[in-house]
Amino acid sequence: MHKVEFLDTTLRDGEQTPGVNFSIKEKVAIAKQLEKWGISSIEAGFPAASPDSFEAVKQIAATMTTTAVSGLARSVKSDIDACYAALKDAKFPQCHVFIATSPIHREYKLKKSKEEILAIIREHVSYARSFFDVVEFSPEDATRTELDFLLQVVQTAVDAGATYINIPDTVGFTTPREYGHIFDYLIKNVRSSHRVIFSPHCHDDLGMATANTLAAIKAGAGRVEGTVNGIGERAGNVALEEVAVALKIREDYFQASSAIVLKETLNTSDMISRYSGIPIPKNKAVVGGNAFSHESGIHQDGVLKNPLTYEIITPELVGVKKNSLPLGKLSGRHAFVEKLKDLGLEFEEAELQALFAKFKALADKKHDITDADIAALVAGSEIDNAEGIHFKDLKVSSHLDGTITADVILLNGAAEEIQVIANGKGSVEAIFNAVDKFFNQTVKLLSYSIDAVTDGIDAQARVLVTVENVDTNSIFNASGLDFDVLKASAIAYINANAFVQKENAGEIGEKLSEHDYPNKEE
Repeated sequence: MHKVEFLDTTLRDGEQTPGVNFSIKEKVAIAKQLEKWGISSIEAGFPAASPDSFEAVKQIAATMTTTAVSGLARSVKSDIDACYAALKDAKFPQCHVFIATSPIHREYKLKKSKEEILAIIREHVSYARSFFDVVEFSPEDATRTELDFLLQVVQTAVDAGATYINIPDTVGFTTPREYGHIFDYLIKNVRSSHRVIFSPHCHDDLGMATANTLAAIKAGAGRVEGTVNGIGERAGNVALEEVAVALKIREDYFQASSAIVLKETLNTSDMISRYSGIPIPKNKAVVGGNAFSHESGIHQDGVLKNPLTYEIITPELVGVKKNSLPLGKLSGRHAFVEKLKDLGLEFEEAELQALFAKFKALADKKHDITDADIAALVAGSEIDNAEGIHFKDLKVSSHLDGTITADVILLNGAAEEIQVIANGKGSVEAIFNAVDKFFNQTVKLLSYSIDAVTDGIDAQARVLVTVENVDTNSIFNASGLDFDVLKASAIAYINANAFVQKENAGEIGEKLSEHDYPNKEE
C-alpha cells in the first residue's frame, strides 16, 4: 500500500476554463477548502501572468498552514523569479517548471532542437532549485514525445535537481495502457541520488482522464494532479474527486491510499461550481445530483433490501447528508450559529448579523430551511462582484401590449441607490436590458440556466449566466442566488457585467496559457 499525494490545479489550470475568473477573495476561500479537503499541494497560479495572479498566489501562500503552495513557471528565469517572490511567505513553497518536448511543439512552437531543449531544462531546473527545495518539472505534451527522448528529458531534469516529475497528457491523447507503460518505463529507468515522485496530469479530450490517471497510479505514480469537478481547458482535467473515491472504493486493486477527507468532497465540489459558474451535471460521477438516485424498479427494490446491491459509494462517504434538525422562522441566532458550525461553514463574526438577517428573511418565505439552503445562503454572501456593485431590489410589471417593464435598483460602490428602468418581451429580458442600461457596455448573453438548490416548489434558485465582452471576445461566468428566480437572474447578470467592466478598466489581466512560451528570455 503506497500513499498518493494530491496536487490541485483548479486555481491555475481550472481557471483556464473559458468564462472562469476567480477573484482573489474567492481563490483564498477555495484554497482554505482544499486544505480542509486534504490536498497536499495547491498550484495557486501563474505568478508571471499578471499582477492579479501574482497577488493571488502571494495571499494563498501566506494563508496555508499544512498544504504546500506551488507556482507555475515557464523555463524562463523571470517566471521563476516571480514564483520565488510570490511564494516567499509560504510555509511549504514549491516551483513547477515546464517546457514542451514533443516533435510538433519543438518544430512549430519552440523552433528548437532536442539538444537545445535539454540545455534549457538543465539551466532552468537548476536555477529553480537554487531558490526552492521542492521543484517539479513537466515535459509538456509528454505523451506525444518519443519515449527515448522523454527519458533523456526526465533524466536531465532529475540530474538538475527536480524532485517531482509530472508527465502531462496535455491534449488528452493517450490511453490507459500506453500511459501506464510510460510511467513504468520511466520509474524503472530514471536514476537519481534523491527521491523522485512521478505524477500524472491528464486532460479529458477523449474521455479517458480518470482512467489514465488511475493507470499511472497503478504503475507507481506517487502524486495526482487535477481539478475539482474536472474543470479546465477544452474538455477539462481529470476530476480529483473521482480519483480519490476510486482509490478508496478499489483500494484492493490499486493498493494505494490518500489523505483526502472524503466527507468534504461535496462541499468542495459545490464551492467550485458556485465560484466558477459551471453547474455540476446531474449524471456526474461521485458528486452529480443523480449519483445516489435509483429510478429503475429493480434497482429500487434491491437498494431497499440492501443498499450495497446497487450503491458502491455511500452518500455519507462524500458528504451527502440526510437533513436533520431543520431550521425555521422561529429558530434563534444560537441555533443558526450551531448549524453553521455543524455544517463546517466558515464565517467571520462581523458577517454573522447580516447572515442571520438573510436567514430570517428566507425563513419567512420557506417553511423548512435545509442544510443545502444554509450552505447556499452563506456561499451567496461570500460572492462579491468585481466592482462592488450590488443588486438591491426590482419590480416587474406587464402591459396589455405584451411588453414587460423592469424597474431595477442597484447599489454602486459608494452604496448609493441607482434606479434603471427598461422594457423587454419577457421578465428576464426586461431585467437584463435594465442592467445593460446601467453598465452601458457591449455584452452578449451566451447562456442562461436555472438550478434549484433543493427539491420542492419553495427551493432557492441559483441562476448561472455566461456573457461575452464583445469588444474583447472574453467570456465570463457568474451566478446569482435568491428565493425569487427573477432576483437571482438580476444578481447573476449584474455580477457578470461587473467582470466585463473590470476587464474594460484593465484590472483583469490576460490569462497566460501554459502553451505560451517566448523564444528568448524576457
